[in-house]
Amino acid sequence: MTTTTNRPQRSEGQWAIDGRAPLNPNEVFKEADNPLHVRERIERIYAREGFDSIPDDELHGRMRWWGIYTQRKPGVDGGRTASMTPEELSDRYFMMRVRLDGGAITLRQLRTLADISDEFARGTADITDRQNIQYHWIRIEDVPEIWRRLEAAGMRTTEACGDSPRVILGSPVAGVSAEEIIDPTPVIREIVKKYIGDEELSNLPRKFKSAITGHPSLDVLHELNDISLVGVVHPELGPGYDLWVGGGLSVAPRLAERLGAFVRPDQAAEVWYATIRLFRDYGYRRLRAKARLKFLLAAWGPEKFRQVLETEYLGYALADGPAPAPSTLPADHIGVHRQKNGRHYVGLAPTVGRVSGSILRGLADAAEAAGGRRIRFTPHQKVLVLDVPKRGLETLIDEAARLGLSVNPSPFRRATMACTGIEYCKFAFVETKASAAALIAELEHRLQDVTLDPPITLHVNGCPNSCARIQVADIGLKGQLQKNADGTDAFAFQVFLGGGLASVERDDAGLGRTVRGLKVTADDLADYVERITRRFLADREPSETFADWAHRAADDDLR
Repeated sequence: MTTTTNRPQRSEGQWAIDGRAPLNPNEVFKEADNPLHVRERIERIYAREGFDSIPDDELHGRMRWWGIYTQRKPGVDGGRTASMTPEELSDRYFMMRVRLDGGAITLRQLRTLADISDEFARGTADITDRQNIQYHWIRIEDVPEIWRRLEAAGMRTTEACGDSPRVILGSPVAGVSAEEIIDPTPVIREIVKKYIGDEELSNLPRKFKSAITGHPSLDVLHELNDISLVGVVHPELGPGYDLWVGGGLSVAPRLAERLGAFVRPDQAAEVWYATIRLFRDYGYRRLRAKARLKFLLAAWGPEKFRQVLETEYLGYALADGPAPAPSTLPADHIGVHRQKNGRHYVGLAPTVGRVSGSILRGLADAAEAAGGRRIRFTPHQKVLVLDVPKRGLETLIDEAARLGLSVNPSPFRRATMACTGIEYCKFAFVETKASAAALIAELEHRLQDVTLDPPITLHVNGCPNSCARIQVADIGLKGQLQKNADGTDAFAFQVFLGGGLASVERDDAGLGRTVRGLKVTADDLADYVERITRRFLADREPSETFADWAHRAADDDLR
């Protein structure tokens, strides 16, 4: 006779079910001391005694909660990324991420960012695809002074990294666009004021990404965040937000799902707070690879998630509501656009988000000379100047062009993004920023005879983590290494084709496909992108998008 033994189910580290006993090293150091407490030790000890005084659990753990990571040691090639420890890969300098919720800053703040770049970061500055500014070459001795300057100007690095509520993406045209459904600025400000830096929310299972928009272009990647509030108009309740949860990419991509719930503007901050506490309490903590909110949503489903959210955390039921209308405008906001007050916002494209202290300062000067008043960074590594009067447009556009910021970029310059890559990132296998810039220049030359409207989006990532969103690009390139015939390592990219988010070109988001065995070396990238672009243009049906074509094309046509 066969008997079945009912084994106890293994704990997943869900606080609400399993208790708070830490189940992995990250949970241990978070439980031992709240990561936000490290700031006092940075200011009192580490900045005074230097890099060698920093313990490992601070250096590779808690300091992330203040936007600080060690950067990659120069000269460590991608072939050693997977075989070296964090200590071996780490330089004695830091990457620092400045948290800019909604990407919204003033000209004074822009000049502060420029000064910090020049004085403390060797002139480095990157616009990230989460509306932050990221520096490199930061010394621990300089961190307190950088914080002092940032905070004096109304900026900070609090919870820019770590298992915490990260920067809130916001529509770059919030409050100024004539097409806007609802201005998310008050909600973003309320959340930041009440909850960022709150120790109650600083020990999450993993990062918690948020996005809020009221613009019909759907301009904050709402399908890719842990929580998104997307502007809609309820037939009885008026303008408010549609609630999405559980999105994220990396090595296990999953698009967010609607809960079918309508959130009134006065409920929005409370719903955000309820959702992050649900994640804190029920999120999986045993394995970090399974700790994002998307895994909990996959296990529960939207119906149960909404039920727990309403009954255990809100204490009331949310109204059912409509889905967002299909996008009607480009989400990158490039070009000149009239604001609802009669002034203009001007969307400018750098090259893959790479700027510098001198470029930021030059932009502040150009904006001021043209009558502009405010700056917004975008989730597409672009920058907007707001409030420009008509008489100042020509001045701004000309001065921005001299800085390498284009109001009318080529299709590939407009639609190409790249992550940090091996230059500074410890996770990367390949170089990205310079490779992407060179690729853009080559494609501008080779494809100057064709028209690409809309542009083909091209995203370049140095590792599998998909910081540059490779699975939702027309052409996504995931950096890896492959062996040459002589046994040496070569930079190469796995190719994803036909991904995208909801936009003017497509009603629904979808992930890109791969083709078995398709890898392209860095040296062959221009040949491959030119070949696949020309093949698409020759083979497509009338009005067919690149994504639609890529999903129907035979594998051999995609090589």
